This record gives sequence, structure tokens and C-alpha cells, in this order.
Amino acid sequence: MQYASDYQLIVVTPEGGDGWYTNSATVPSDQYETYVVQELLKDVETRYRTVQNRRGRAIAGNSMGGYGALKFGLKYPDVFTLAASMSGALDAPARTDDASINQALGPPKSEGREANDLQRLVREFPPERASLLPYLYLDCGLADQWLESNRSFVNLLLERKIPHEYRQVPGGHIWSYWDKQVREVLRLAAERMVQPEH
Repeated sequence: MQYASDYQLIVVTPEGGDGWYTNSATVPSDQYETYVVQELLKDVETRYRTVQNRRGRAIAGNSMGGYGALKFGLKYPDVFTLAASMSGALDAPARTDDASINQALGPPKSEGREANDLQRLVREFPPERASLLPYLYLDCGLADQWLESNRSFVNLLLERKIPHEYRQVPGGHIWSYWDKQVREVLRLAAERMVQPEH
């Protein structure tokens, strides 16, 4: 809250449980993607004075939330002006060793995994529309368990010539790292968002 006050931003932190910001493949009541994109945005725009188009919205998160932010940016490019990931768990759909991933995305090679695979979303995004994507920002600590999945994802962005910014900085998958990096994410968001008229 203290960092965001420097930029006059409204920061909304929705509860994502262990749902990977996805409509669950196995629990019908866990509809996190629908909740964020269809319900939460509308609720915020009803309650607060906001810019009600993509230039007034950014999405960011760390770890599972970083995966979710990039996924929403790729799946809904007209909704956000920035999609940012700190220490993103970007290869979640390829993993089968995590119960929350299995519950949210379903069994290996399932429709749920395919529909939420960041690499597939990038591969299938039409190159001629890349300029319509939100500004993609990623960072990851050099001691982070997700470093290789971030590097792999960035290599695909480079291969597909999708504009993005990627930083590797000292640190691990810990709050002190995110406390530092969230300041940079807020700065980038404020640069790309328009302020409502008074």
C-alpha cells in the first residue's frame, strides 16, 4: 500500500487460493479466471473512479500470480496495458508433481493444461498482432527455483519476436526479493497507465 501510494494507483489483491488463476478442471466451484476477468474487473470499476479500458488496467503477481498475470495478458490482450511476473511459476502446465496444479489444470495433456500453457499461448499468438499485447515484464532471482522456466519462456518470446522486458537479479523465491521488485513493477505500471481526469 505504501509503495502504490506514490503512484495514485488502486491495487486489488484477489484471493487465488491454490487455483492457479484458472477455471478448475476438477472443482466446478473454482472459477478463478472467470472471477478475475469478468467479475472482479467489473466490480472494481463500479466501486472506484477508474479508467475503464486497457490503459487503466495492469496485472502483476509473484510465483503462481506471475504465471496468472502473464496468462491473462496473453489470453486477454485487450484488457491490460501491462502484464508483469515476478519469479513466475511459468511451467506449471508441464508439471505433474504438484497437487494444486493437477487439481486446477487436470491430468497431463488434458484440455485444461493445453488451454493454460503459456508457451502454447505464445506460439499460437499471431505474430502480426504482437504489438497489441500488453507490455510483458518478467523478472526472476538468480537463486530462484523457477529461473530455468523463466529463461525458457523468455527464449520463446525472443524467438517469436514478442516485445518484453526480462531481468535476472540476485535473490530467491522469497518476500525480500518481491518487496524490492514490486516497486519496479509499480513504476512500470504507472508509466504505462493513464490517469483519470479530475
